[in-house]
Amino acid sequence: MTPILHDGPLPPATPWDIPGAGAVICFEGIVRPSEDDHAIAALDYEVYEPMAQRELARLSTATCARFGLLDLLAEHSRGCVPAGACSFRLRIASQHRAEGLAAMAWFIDRLKQDVPIWKRPVIAHPAEVATP
Repeated sequence: MTPILHDGPLPPATPWDIPGAGAVICFEGIVRPSEDDHAIAALDYEVYEPMAQRELARLSTATCARFGLLDLLAEHSRGCVPAGACSFRLRIASQHRAEGLAAMAWFIDRLKQDVPIWKRPVIAHPAEVATP
């Protein structure tokens, strides 16, 4: 349940076998190629690390307790993540899908509100923008 901060894009997910799980749910946040109708090359994530680690751990524990989860793994990028790459992954193991899905939505909403991670778009140069 220890949250993980990665430099740059997240690596591919590894197998995750949780005994007793009837549902294993994985959400991956992918950097979109545009932000506020502007083409971007990447997002640059700034993390206030000591507090972010503490808040992610607190949020993980609270989510597991609130929804009766078997396990939860949160990973987030820091630094530059190019468009199309994964910057956030949340995996939840629960006995049933209903509590797992509810926990996922609740965790993500709280993360955005409580964890000191900020994103700044890196504007794409005209040569980097694909044309139809």
